[in-house]
Amino acid sequence: MDNRFLTWTALTFIIIGAINWGLVGFFQFDLVAAIFGGMSSWVSRVIYALVGLSGLYAISFFARFDNDRTTSEIR
Repeated sequence: MDNRFLTWTALTFIIIGAINWGLVGFFQFDLVAAIFGGMSSWVSRVIYALVGLSGLYAISFFARFDNDRTTSEIR
């Protein structure tokens, strides 16, 4: 699988999760649950799981960012 595809997919789910958490925080409205039939719906749970896995994958972005910064400082 292409690493760029995985990165873009993860970023998409991270953005979805961030928007959903913002709506929950500001308005107590869970958009994912509203669209897919509640928090216990299997579709909602899959989306929540994908958002969580995407967040874990995003931890690797810190290592890439630090590596890119270190490489550019050497040049």
